[in-house]
Amino acid sequence: MTRPNTDPCSYRSQCRLAAALDLVGDKWSFVIIRDMIVNKRKYQDLLRSPERSPTNILATRLKSLGGKGIIKKRPYQTRPVRYEYRLTEKGADLLPVLQQLALRGRRHIPGRWSPPAWFLKARPEDLLAP
Repeated sequence: MTRPNTDPCSYRSQCRLAAALDLVGDKWSFVIIRDMIVNKRKYQDLLRSPERSPTNILATRLKSLGGKGIIKKRPYQTRPVRYEYRLTEKGADLLPVLQQLALRGRRHIPGRWSPPAWFLKARPEDLLAP
């Protein structure tokens, strides 16, 4: 039996769906996670997404997703320090949610591109760095 969340500031509800949406339910988080699934790792790569996330929003979401344990960052350059971002296990576990949203979009929102076959066949463990 799990213990109920005793920190009223962390989640707005005892409902697990509402709590999950508190983690990633904003307008940009799933787009960032999608981009990481397709191997965008660097800030500049994430900025070039078709949705054109504003720089302040991207920076805020990356920090938030990192603080929630969904992504991690590590330096890939020291002068100046620059970071790459990767999904954690917790972040990779969101893959089936994104796959289902993509399938729903394909069925009910005409005129948009469809995800590649590899995306729909991927498993969360395929996304984790070796």
